[in-house]
Amino acid sequence: MTDFPAELLARLRACDTPTVCNAIEVAQGRRGFSGFTRATMHWAGPSEARIVGFARTAHIAGRLPPEDPADVLRARRLAYFRSMSEGPRPGVAVVEDLDGEAALGAWWGEVHARVHGGVFGLSGAVTNGLMRDLGDLPDDFPVLAGGIGPSHGFVHVRRIGEPVEIFGLQVSEGDLLHADRHGALVIPPEVWPHLATALDRLAASEALVLGPLRAGKVDFETFTAHWAAFEKART
Repeated sequence: MTDFPAELLARLRACDTPTVCNAIEVAQGRRGFSGFTRATMHWAGPSEARIVGFARTAHIAGRLPPEDPADVLRARRLAYFRSMSEGPRPGVAVVEDLDGEAALGAWWGEVHARVHGGVFGLSGAVTNGLMRDLGDLPDDFPVLAGGIGPSHGFVHVRRIGEPVEIFGLQVSEGDLLHADRHGALVIPPEVWPHLATALDRLAASEALVLGPLRAGKVDFETFTAHWAAFEKART
């Protein structure tokens, strides 16, 4: 994973998540790609920012006080920090809150965002849990979260490095994620070698309709001709 083409990573950062979703279907040669989140999520970051990187996973909870001794909790949090600091880069923190819809404690605030970005070198975070400190989160560490709340509650680390689920999206450590204000997806490894070509094909097919429309008014007969060419070219 560390030898993933730098030029392709840069290109993915220039694409929004819906475009990547479409490109995956072009690469697969069919519709029906399903590796994406299924919820309206909250975005903290510049509107045009993207999160691209390899997943570092963990589970947290915060609604109820933890039952483990304080020294065990501290050791587990340190192990979590170490795990987040390791692995291929770019990296993304993908953290499942086991409290689900009942989530109470915000793991993501200014302190954790700056630590994960500035110390661990991660490019952002994706979670079904909560975030806070909206006015103080750094722009260079976007967070895609399930909700917003004021308190940290009893939030603590439960598990590290195991597969997680974020609103229907299954993520294993090392998966390649793309996320923005629309949601998140996992790019299947089998399409990596074909992704650049798929993005080219997608842009060319959409240009058959968008090019004339951006150039000015199009009458219905001209539109139908452009649309027919678009349907023939698209997946």
